[in-house]
Amino acid sequence: MKARILLVEDDQHVGAVTKKRLEEAGYEVVHSIDGQIAWEQFQLRTFDICLLDIVMPKKDGFTLAQQIRKKNDLIPILFLSSKSLDEDKIAGFKTGADDYITKPYSMQELLMRIEVFLKRTKNTPATKRTQYKIGNVTFDYNDLRLSDPTGAIAVSLTQKEADLLKYLCDNANKTLKREEILFNVWGKDDYFLGRSMDVFITKLRKYFKPDPTIKLETLHGVGFRFNVP
Repeated sequence: MKARILLVEDDQHVGAVTKKRLEEAGYEVVHSIDGQIAWEQFQLRTFDICLLDIVMPKKDGFTLAQQIRKKNDLIPILFLSSKSLDEDKIAGFKTGADDYITKPYSMQELLMRIEVFLKRTKNTPATKRTQYKIGNVTFDYNDLRLSDPTGAIAVSLTQKEADLLKYLCDNANKTLKREEILFNVWGKDDYFLGRSMDVFITKLRKYFKPDPTIKLETLHGVGFRFNVP
């Protein structure tokens, strides 16, 4: 069965060329020319991956990505944008995007990145998800939940937060290098993904703050260590 791609690109020529190349590669593609139409399409159909421009009429790519992420924590979101400033890329990752590709890009690179994300999604079946006990805190990877018996910790996680926490739990009380975490959770070691990871680390620290026995330690110049009882 063909993977279905939501392509959101307001430049009709660029959109048409990209759509054609993706279809030639074997994908089913729904092309929307503005963010509002794309959001309506996303609610009507099931997609396997989203490719989003940022500067668009009616609804910009950042807003669209946030809406998509609230509805679906699992679907890969890739930005395709001519906005190349560091702050634009960081803002993109903060919306929950999985990758940010700057225009102009090679079609071969785009196809390879799509393949990587689709393969990763396909190879993460629910049966591999599990439950962890972190001190007095229960982490349910399947339900994306953190909780403790006192009720001081009751958090609904995003999929990326859960992926990162799962990797930390699988390697608890070990020194983990930054590049090691990036490669295993995000799929590659990249400066902007590293900034995104720091945001997620800060969020996890906040979630565990009510339990002083759990500490997510920063090892400057090295990485992190998830200290648990």
